[in-house]
Amino acid sequence: MLGERAPAEELAQDVMLELWRRRQSLTVETSLQAYLFRAARNRTLNFIRHEKVVRRGAAFAAPELTTPARGDSALLDREIDAALKAAVSLLPPRCREVFELSRVQGLKYTEIAHALGISIKTVEAQMGKALRLMRERMRQYLPEADI
Repeated sequence: MLGERAPAEELAQDVMLELWRRRQSLTVETSLQAYLFRAARNRTLNFIRHEKVVRRGAAFAAPELTTPARGDSALLDREIDAALKAAVSLLPPRCREVFELSRVQGLKYTEIAHALGISIKTVEAQMGKALRLMRERMRQYLPEADI
C-alpha cells in the first residue's frame, strides 16, 4: 500500500509493539492473523492520511518560511524563534509538556501518554489546545490562508 519498504517495516513494527503492549488486555475475536492484517491496514491508512495532511500543509508553509516577507532573513528568523519560545512558555504547564514532547522530542501520542501516565485522548486534547493557542499567538507569522 505504501510502495516503500522502510515506512512499511516501521508500521509493521508499530503494530507488533502495540500488540505486545496490549497482550494482557487484548481480546482477539477472530484469528490472530486477521487481527494483525486489520491492524496493519488501519495503521497504514492512518499513515497515508497523515502524509496527505503534511503535503497539503507544506504547500502553505514552505514558501512563507523560505522567502521572508520583509527585511533581513536572519533577523526575521531570530524574531520568529523568540516569538515561538515566548508562545510556548505561555502555554499551560500540561499543554506545554505535551507540546514539547511531541514537537521538540518527536514522540508519538501513544509514547507521550505512556510517559505521562495519561490517556491518548488526553494527549490529543492537550495538543489540540496547545496548537490552537500557538496559532493565536503566532498569527502574525502565519500565512493568510492559515488564519
